[in-house]
Amino acid sequence: MIVVVIVGVLSAIAIPLYGDYVLRGRIPDATSNLSALAVKMEQAFQDNRSYYKPTTTNCAVDGSTVTSNSFDFSCKATSDTAYVFTAKGKNTMAAFTYSIDQSGVKKTVAVKTGWTAGTNCWTTNKGGC
Repeated sequence: MIVVVIVGVLSAIAIPLYGDYVLRGRIPDATSNLSALAVKMEQAFQDNRSYYKPTTTNCAVDGSTVTSNSFDFSCKATSDTAYVFTAKGKNTMAAFTYSIDQSGVKKTVAVKTGWTAGTNCWTTNKGGC
């Protein structure tokens, strides 16, 4: 009986911690892809002198070409010299949204309840940046 109680207490502590560990492990999927897409946008800007491309996505680089199990990527060019790439979580990461703009400003748009969203940074753990 004592062993069952001890296993129950350990499980009550370990399972939530493991869940947060898994979430933290999926966040770099968004941040690394956003950084790579921003570099591609800068390369496109050097070639075309514009972030804007008159297509359905309107960005010189299409974020939907990135494949990810945890995030969907999109881009919005607001002018020839401004854009915002966004990584919106899906499945277990649905509460998370990150973005980066042409100035390299990283923002955490949304996080899971209980997490603290940092300002001008990507939140990678419960405490913020």
